[in-house]
Amino acid sequence: MLLSICNLSGGYGETDIISDINLEVAESEIVTIAGTNGAGKSTLSKAVLGLLPRLSGTIKLDGKDVSRIDPEFRISHGLGYVPQVANVFGSLTVLENLKVVRHVKERERRIDSMLDAFPALKGRLRQYASTLSGGERQMLAFARAMMSDPRLIVLDEPTAALAPALVNQIFDLVRELPKRGVAVFMVEQRARQALAISDKGYILDQGRVVLSGPASELLADERMAELYLGATH
Repeated sequence: MLLSICNLSGGYGETDIISDINLEVAESEIVTIAGTNGAGKSTLSKAVLGLLPRLSGTIKLDGKDVSRIDPEFRISHGLGYVPQVANVFGSLTVLENLKVVRHVKERERRIDSMLDAFPALKGRLRQYASTLSGGERQMLAFARAMMSDPRLIVLDEPTAALAPALVNQIFDLVRELPKRGVAVFMVEQRARQALAISDKGYILDQGRVVLSGPASELLADERMAELYLGATH
């Protein structure tokens, strides 16, 4: 199993934000973490990345227990990350954003590969990231995360603050990642759309997993849909 979380609890102070979490992400699998605001979704993603100050339980990445290992090690061993905000360096050009990524083998070849994967960036290489559109910035954020050739990428609300016309475009990008050998751990408020392209889903409520299973089954669960996915229209 690429990512395995067992009995994970933790938070920022004495009170647990997430409690007794168990989940798995297999090779080239898309897994969505959904739930209401304040359910602990982003806290869980921070735990996976090694950014949660206090935790108990275990987090294994490709069989290795990384629960007490810093984020730098996790990234150098196959973990990528696209944060919800501040996910590009606005004062750098598109090309500079790609070049500053660490843990990259054959950097120039990798940049060419990312420009092939995200062709909209090819004509923007000398443009400052702060001048890109919302969709272009998100593409650049994906490209930056993919520069280190990760096996698993953590996406924190990848469609947040995007215009509706761009949302489907971002989900199309996510759908393509497993074809490149990259598994996806995605925290997303647009739960229906995220689950529609996912293999599995986990629904959090007050820091606990209350429902989990194949994404298609979660979408078909009327009780879950009413409580956690919102209206269909």
